[in-house]
Amino acid sequence: MVSTRHHPNEFPSPTQAAKELVKSSPAPTTTGNSRKWVHTPSVAVTLWLVFSVPLVVWDAGYVLLRPHSMPGGRLHSPIWTPYALYGKIDYIYGWPAFNARNGFTAAQTALNVVETLGYLYYLFIVYHHGATVVSGRSAPKQKKGFVWLLTGEKVVAGRTGAIALMVAYTASVMTLSKTILYWLNEFFSGFDNIGHNDALTLIVLWILPNGLWIVFPTYSIYSLGSEILTSLELASPRGRVGRPKSS
Repeated sequence: MVSTRHHPNEFPSPTQAAKELVKSSPAPTTTGNSRKWVHTPSVAVTLWLVFSVPLVVWDAGYVLLRPHSMPGGRLHSPIWTPYALYGKIDYIYGWPAFNARNGFTAAQTALNVVETLGYLYYLFIVYHHGATVVSGRSAPKQKKGFVWLLTGEKVVAGRTGAIALMVAYTASVMTLSKTILYWLNEFFSGFDNIGHNDALTLIVLWILPNGLWIVFPTYSIYSLGSEILTSLELASPRGRVGRPKSS
């Protein structure tokens, strides 16, 4: 049965789980008498998180340190120099919104911080608790490192892997919903913050960059959600509940 609520001794160590994964069939998230539940991190999801997390941290620093991080502020150069341009493209990041005391920018950044903490937790668990899957005794062992984190075939066993999976899935849902809200805010305000741009500028410097936070979180939700769904589908029932006997 797929469950994370068991005695710790029922779960193997990450290394043992990796070995059992190789011997088991057909999938790492299936269960049976000879298999233990393991989470298999997606290379694409991991790559996206490694790329996006530093950018979100950079963005959050700019928003939370305003006005010092804005053009003319003592912290603006060189860290947040690109925001001098972006603040003119999207007023929600520029002086118009700041002077109007528009709270949306800081509010969505606060949620960014929560999401980022979740993603950092996931990457930490994958790196420190992940075990390399070795296909045979003669197969070369890949040492842990940045390359291993990005490309290595690995698993995270037991409750630790289950919690990491749920955290990453929840954070991905938050990211997607918040980004859609960000777009809808412009739509229902008559494009108040971006409507002054010409089409080319809007596509290249607003739609495409922000669109990444719709495309990749959607894929993450699909990938992580599929693993959760498969685990639930393959779980054996705790027991049949019979009808109460009539007195």
